[in-house]
Amino acid sequence: MIDHLADNFINYITVEKGLSNNTIESYSRDLKQFTDFLAALDIKEVKQLTKQNILEYMNHLKQNGRRPTTISRNITTLRNFFRFLVREKVIEIDYSKYFEVPHIYKKLPEVLSITEINNLLSAPDHSTSLGLRDKAMFELLYASGLRVSELLSTESADLNFELGYLRVYGKGSKERIVPVGSIALEWCRKYINESRPQLAVENSRTSLMFLNRDGHALSRQGFWKIIKHYAKIACITKKISPHVIRHSFATHLLENDADLRAVQEMLGHSDISTTQIYTHVSNKMLRDVYKRTHPRAELEDEKK
Repeated sequence: MIDHLADNFINYITVEKGLSNNTIESYSRDLKQFTDFLAALDIKEVKQLTKQNILEYMNHLKQNGRRPTTISRNITTLRNFFRFLVREKVIEIDYSKYFEVPHIYKKLPEVLSITEINNLLSAPDHSTSLGLRDKAMFELLYASGLRVSELLSTESADLNFELGYLRVYGKGSKERIVPVGSIALEWCRKYINESRPQLAVENSRTSLMFLNRDGHALSRQGFWKIIKHYAKIACITKKISPHVIRHSFATHLLENDADLRAVQEMLGHSDISTTQIYTHVSNKMLRDVYKRTHPRAELEDEKK
């Protein structure tokens, strides 16, 4: 039964591949959608599949208004599923070769200027316990380019103050070492020594570094509200999210001639093509600066 094979595949990527919970949930949803489609065609065994069924499913996704990014993710799921079945000798035909990946135009990420970053980092009132926590979080986030999930799962023991690095557990529990500047380290030290003890509730067993006002783990939604609050104080009008700081971290490094491979390692990208989008951001900024400042960058008629 196809449903049983799908369960085996999900078990495989969970136990052997160690993928993140979000990725596993996405794969499960995509496979459920595919098997439901096949059930409507009265296809219960994988050996009943034909190339035409695959093409019909792709057309089904398009007709239901699925975005190219969603279709592309579905294709990735099904490709991995069928390759798993071939490897396990369940089928001989690799149906993944019949999928046509839609062209996706990558949207350049929003990036804060260095002035805007400085304004954001200066916004928290670090004379209060919560303000000091927020200051330390922002400094560490910008210093290391963490994902928000990585920031909120950081433990104090992950920071090596002597050598200046942070141990990060990223997607799929992959570990990487990220350098952290002295400014961020000093604010984190100050927070751990002065603010965290005030936030931690009695008998609390959490080893997480950043806590909410009740002494428990800070949620992603909680952090999102915090950054929106300080963006308003800093008079930042751009659409902002925790990921914007990560984008800004990468872009500012590349603008200052950082090696692309080094940035890839720090961000924890498995594929360098994911990191390369930041070079496009940097190039766009250079073009904008050139057009705005060079006296002969544009024809006179274009300026009017």
